[in-house]
Amino acid sequence: MKSFAKKIGRFLASEDGPTAVEYAVMLALIVIVCLTAITSIGTNANSTFSDVADQLGGS
Repeated sequence: MKSFAKKIGRFLASEDGPTAVEYAVMLALIVIVCLTAITSIGTNANSTFSDVADQLGGS
């Protein structure tokens, strides 16, 4: 039982857990930024293609 308590104490003192959580949070933020940028670029590209299509169709 003392061995188990020592392992729990070492686990709680270890910095591997918080580091993994920090990396997960950073990864989530990077994914959100990437998705936002891709959505914005896609919207702008769609608008540009629509404008070009309207100009070509109107001639």
